[in-house]
Amino acid sequence: MVCMVSRTGRHLQRYDNLGRRQVVGCIPYRYKSSSDGTMTDDLEVLVISSQKCQKLMFPKGGWELDESREEAALRESLEEAGVLGNVECELGKWDFISKSHGTFYEGYMFPLLVKEELDFWPEQNLRQRTWMNVKEARDVCQHWWMKEALDILVERLNSLKQQNEQNYPNICSDLVAKISSL
Repeated sequence: MVCMVSRTGRHLQRYDNLGRRQVVGCIPYRYKSSSDGTMTDDLEVLVISSQKCQKLMFPKGGWELDESREEAALRESLEEAGVLGNVECELGKWDFISKSHGTFYEGYMFPLLVKEELDFWPEQNLRQRTWMNVKEARDVCQHWWMKEALDILVERLNSLKQQNEQNYPNICSDLVAKISSL
């Protein structure tokens, strides 16, 4: 069962030794399916609208004392975007200033390979969510540090794809040959 209420308040909020609020975010992603249901190489990422306006970004929020960064990233993705999946290796850490509050933050970003998209989630009445390709997401995302995280994610996924192609160059043709010989 999934908790369907967002956490509120700052009593469990983490701050670093310089007094900066620590936040954690996720880039939810998936590979597009073709019309016949097979996976393609087309990467899609999920962006959400801000609570206060329609600016688009990736899910992020406070890292709290009773959770790991990965747990916070998954919680924020559930609360803000209504998605569940596998939190992968950290993309990096960024220091930034909030334009609206003029305060300093320390932000961590993670990729989230989406396994489930919920019909109901805690902030569904406060936010819109939209799947889009990487170029579109980079163009609309309001935060420079999230754009940098997106670039790192794309670079990482492309590198993994190239490694797999080098390690298993003939896997598809080998499988086709084996199936044909049966």
